[in-house]
Parts: sequence; structure tokens; C-alpha cells
Amino acid sequence: MVVEGLPGIPGNTVLDRRAYAMEHLDHLRRILMWEPRGHADMYGGWLGPPVHPESDLSVLFTHNEGFSTMCGHGIIALAKVVLDTGMVAAQVPETTLRIDTPAGTVTAISAIADGFVVSTRFRNVPSFVVELGASITVPGLGEVTYDLAFGGAFYAYVDAATLELEVHDTMALIPAGRMIKEAISAERQIAHPNEPGLGFLYGVIFTAPPRSEGSHGRNVCVFADGEVDRSPTGTGVSGRLAILHHRGEVGQGEPVTIESIVDSRFTGRVVATTKVGEFTAVIPEIEGTAHIIGRSELWLDPTDDLGRGFLIR
Repeated sequence: MVVEGLPGIPGNTVLDRRAYAMEHLDHLRRILMWEPRGHADMYGGWLGPPVHPESDLSVLFTHNEGFSTMCGHGIIALAKVVLDTGMVAAQVPETTLRIDTPAGTVTAISAIADGFVVSTRFRNVPSFVVELGASITVPGLGEVTYDLAFGGAFYAYVDAATLELEVHDTMALIPAGRMIKEAISAERQIAHPNEPGLGFLYGVIFTAPPRSEGSHGRNVCVFADGEVDRSPTGTGVSGRLAILHHRGEVGQGEPVTIESIVDSRFTGRVVATTKVGEFTAVIPEIEGTAHIIGRSELWLDPTDDLGRGFLIR
């Protein structure tokens, strides 16, 4: 989470700021996300001022390929950072933050104990199903069946077992995710009813049965340029809740726990329903934890060409 040192980023909305950053500040993203400071699966958040008077702050999320439209695990991490470091005063027993993102405003509610955040749940932007049981022919993989849903970004959900993939095998998941994403993006138009800037396929989420009793399933998200999410993917869980609710498998208020590739968990529930254009949508609430692992000050030597960022993978 970058808390200081960035230039001012103009824009009346965070989506506008994202477009500006993509055009004018991508060199900073590469410096922060790529080697030698980062790696192919690095993820980040740039904190900024809010765009709405009732909001507390804004955030731009970054990854190996560009700038995200929304990130659930990033929201949980952001709340931990700004409250535990005193950037925003924490209130007991819960502190609410309204955070402007490119996908819209989300509300994060953090539980506070002994002066620190112990968990955060956030109410995401409306999430909806575009299509269930779609299929596409992918070279090297054959016929692939997927569900298409939006949870702050668009994802194709694929049952890993149907492709004989193991969700712990990233060496197989990364190329499969890339190929599926490329094939779907080439075949169909991905459009958000209200925001053209949100209209693209962000990633592929491979689903699998849970490893632990009490969990509903497992998500492994391959997004951006073959990046692998270590969390269950907050926006991905949001989209999966929309799918489960659409199928009648989960009712409003019913908790669903989804595991990640490293066995961490998010618990989500549908708290309300609404409409987004022609789509019936849900308002998902996702809960998880975060931990601060350090504080760094990064430098760039103007004579260091490698310091401007590179990737091996």
C-alpha cells in the first residue's frame, strides 16, 4: 500500500484517475510491481483522496499488467493499514470506511480489539451473472465450460476438474488461465451496463471442492498477465456469490466460506439484491483478515536501468 510519494492524480471519478494513471504513470507501476522490488505476482494499492464528499479515501489497485478496477483482498489490507497506523482514527468496537474505487464506492467495516483491526468485512459493488454454462473451444484445452460473472471485475469461472487440473498446480493453471482468457476475450464482447471502462475480462477463476470441513469451495484466480491471487479473491467470491444466488444454491444472509490456494479463507454472504441494467444483482459482503508485515521506503537511482522494472516470468 503506497501511502505517500505519489504525484497528484486528476479525475472526477476513480475510473478517470485509473485512465490517467494508465496513460501517464505506468512507469511508477512498473517500478513498484516488477523486479527488483516486486515480482510477477506482485499486487499493490495507491491511496488517494476521495471523490465523493461522504467517502474517506480512494484507492487505485495495481498488478503486473496494469491497474485493476476493484480488489477485495486489497480493501481488507487497506483498512488494516490506515487504521492500525493511525492514518484514520479507529473507533471501538467497529470502524467504517467508505472507499472510492474504479468500480464504485465500497464500505469496509473493521472490528477493533485492543487498538487493532482483527477482521474486516466490506460491502462490495453490485455483482451479477452474465451467463451460466457458456462454452468455448480453446486450443490445447478443447471445449471449456464457464460461468461469466461480475464482482467488481469480470471473471470466467471454470471447474478445474473438468479440465483435469489441480488447483495447487500453478504451472498448469497459469497457461490454462491465459489461454481461456484470451479465447473468451477474442470471441465475445464483455460489457458493463453502466460503465464502459469496466468492460473487459479480468481473469479466470478455477473452482474446486474445499479442503476443510465447513468451507463451500476453493477459488484460484489467474488474472492480469498470468498473475495468481494468493487470497480467495474478494471480487471473485463476490461474483461466485452472485452465481450461487442465481442458481438458488445460496439464500440471502447465508454465509459461504471460500478457500484460497494457500488455505486462507474469506466468508461471504448476500446482504441485498438490486438491478444493474438488465441484470439481477446481489450486494455481497466479504470478510477476511490482513496483517502488516513491514514498512519500506523505495528509491530509484536515475542511472539504474534495471531499477525501472523488469520481469523474468
